[in-house]
Amino acid sequence: MHIIKLNAIDSTNSYLKELSAKQTVSIFTVVVAENQTNGRGQRGAYWEVEGGKNLTFSVLVKNALLDMNEVFNLNVIVAVSLFQTFVQLKIPNVAIKWPNDILADKKKICGVLIENQFKSTSEILSIVGIGINVNQENFINLPQATSLKNCTNQEYNKDEILLLFLNQFQNNLNLYKKEGASYFWNLYHENLFKKNTPMAFENADKVKFMGIIKQVMPNGLLQIELDEDTLRLFDIKELKMLY
Repeated sequence: MHIIKLNAIDSTNSYLKELSAKQTVSIFTVVVAENQTNGRGQRGAYWEVEGGKNLTFSVLVKNALLDMNEVFNLNVIVAVSLFQTFVQLKIPNVAIKWPNDILADKKKICGVLIENQFKSTSEILSIVGIGINVNQENFINLPQATSLKNCTNQEYNKDEILLLFLNQFQNNLNLYKKEGASYFWNLYHENLFKKNTPMAFENADKVKFMGIIKQVMPNGLLQIELDEDTLRLFDIKELKMLY
C-alpha cells in the first residue's frame, strides 16, 4: 500500500488516472487530498467538501475483476467495506443506498465513484474514488448530507479512518478472489436502504411513482416492484429516490 498525500487538487480520481497513464503505479496506490476543488460524484454531480474536515481519496485497484461482466461486484465490495468500517466506528443506523452511497440516519455520509479502464492486454484498472464526511458540521443547501461527527458528537482522526477502511477493503478484495462475490452480495442486500419498503421515486421525465425495491441485479440495475405487481429495472440515470 502506497499513500500519496496532497494539499489541494482538482480531483483525486483524475490525478490517479493521469499518474497511471504516465508511469507504472503499484496496486493499491492511494491518493488523499486535504482540499478537492472539482470532486465528482454519481450522475456527474459536484462533490463539495469543507477543506481539512473530510476524507477525499482514490484507490488504484488492478485486476480485482475477472472480466467486464463483474464490474458491479467491485461497487458491492466497496460499499460493503465502507459499511463495515462505519459499523466498527459505531456509527448508528448505517445503510447502503443504491448503487453505493452510505447513509446514516437516512442522510448521506459517504459517496463513491468508480472508474474502470479495460486495457488491450486484458488488464482491468479500477480507480475507486471515495468521499467521507468526517468532521464537517454544516452542509449548506445539502439537507440530506451529514457527517460522522454529526452522528456521534465526536471528533475523528481522519488518518485512522482511512487506514481502517483501506485494511477492510484490502481484506475483502482478497476474500473475494478466494471465495467469490456471494458473501458481499448478501451483506449488500441485507443492508440495502428501503429494500422491501414502499417508497416514492421520480423517473427521468420527472414523473413521480410508488414502488418497492426488490433487489439490485448483477449488472447494477435496480429492480423495483410497481403498483401493478410488475417488476421493472432502472439504471442510475433513470431514477431518483424521494425520501
